[in-house]
Amino acid sequence: MVASVLNPSYNGRAMNTSTYDGKAGLDELKTLPETPGVYFFLDDAEEILYIGKATSLRDRVRSYFASDLMDTRGPKLVRMIGLARNIAWKTSDSVLEALILESGLIKEHQPPYNTFEKDDKSYNHVVVTDEEFPRILLVRGRDLAEGKFTAPIRSLFGPFPNGGQLKEAVRIVRKIFPFRDNCEPYEPTTDNRQPTTGNGTGSFKIQNSKFKIPNDKPCFNRQIGLCPGVCTGEVSAKEYGKTVRNIERFFQGKKTDIVRSLTREMKSVAGKLEFERANEIKRTIFALGHIHDVSLLAGDSGESEREGNGVRIEAYDVAHLGGGSSVGVMTVFSGNAPDKDSYRKFLLRGKHVGNDLSALEEILRRRLKHSEWPMPDVVAVDGSLLQHGVAERVFGEAGGAFAGIRIVGVVKNSKHQPERLIGDRESIADYRREILLANAEAHRFAITYHRKRRGKDFLPNR
Repeated sequence: MVASVLNPSYNGRAMNTSTYDGKAGLDELKTLPETPGVYFFLDDAEEILYIGKATSLRDRVRSYFASDLMDTRGPKLVRMIGLARNIAWKTSDSVLEALILESGLIKEHQPPYNTFEKDDKSYNHVVVTDEEFPRILLVRGRDLAEGKFTAPIRSLFGPFPNGGQLKEAVRIVRKIFPFRDNCEPYEPTTDNRQPTTGNGTGSFKIQNSKFKIPNDKPCFNRQIGLCPGVCTGEVSAKEYGKTVRNIERFFQGKKTDIVRSLTREMKSVAGKLEFERANEIKRTIFALGHIHDVSLLAGDSGESEREGNGVRIEAYDVAHLGGGSSVGVMTVFSGNAPDKDSYRKFLLRGKHVGNDLSALEEILRRRLKHSEWPMPDVVAVDGSLLQHGVAERVFGEAGGAFAGIRIVGVVKNSKHQPERLIGDRESIADYRREILLANAEAHRFAITYHRKRRGKDFLPNR
């Protein structure tokens, strides 16, 4: 159904009512469809508070009214629900399309309770390069912002908060529209020789015309059907360009336009008796209507907890052996899940000689230099009051928003097991589980990194 009573605005901008398929009050949750899609929480002024995606719109929205909302989603979402008055939604044919739709709508409307999904430099984007044979790549926002990604860009989609789901989404799209990522386009070798005809010897004689030697080394993705043959010369730039345009339209949420265009092309080539090509197009149309995104369903169920909490917890740890090969790490939990794309390693520069306090201070001061990284809500350090004091001092001296960051220390027993948490009481009460998990991840990550560094330090000089 299409609601006729909507005329919402956001920050003074009128919003097209076609953004929604329907709307309901908070007491009408049963009217939501049990299909994939995107949902919107609206306040009493019809402004968007939050946008999320769902495998089942009805089940996902109902979960916001469960008695354990504070435990599963955190105080931020509890506050949002207190402000919400209506729910709107837009259905999609698949979870894959809901994922793409959600990203575009968050970027367009910037809802206040999607703060952790706002154009974050640690999140991934889908990039279409501006080349004769464009590549489709996943690129971190940080690499785009810092100029580390140097290829010319034709199209950019994102950010997408969940890197794992995005990789799976691109894998699904690639099965429908095979594309080039890293292989080199085929450049035919030219020669002024032509095979001598009629003698069966395969010898050559000089001719004025050019002879193209085909490429017999397809890339791995070509061998498994995920590259259309850019590297082997099997597809022209013009034909490949049609595939790229369809990928762009898919990430713009224009699947209907793709199907309409492909249907016209199928009828055209069939009319020219090009039945093999017509059958290829028919299979693509069928694939678009039957997207196999079961792999995204599992990821979507885990996202229900992570999506609303939005609290970023950074945990730090130091590792060394007798004061040597000192390293430090930062791990990150966003909501209830580790954000491994945001993990960082620090090869310590100072002469700490086993001094964990000075090593921690170096790590934290180097972290402060990265203003492009998202601001943490809670910082967890491994150690007692001394380590906690170092963190408080470093962030306090930095001033500004850093001065208000909540610090928690994880005190360990003689077996290096968590004994108690010290520091900000509110954070300990709200996020004890996440803090302990982030701390455990930091310890694991530090040990792994230290072993690799130690191995390199012990290698003989060559």
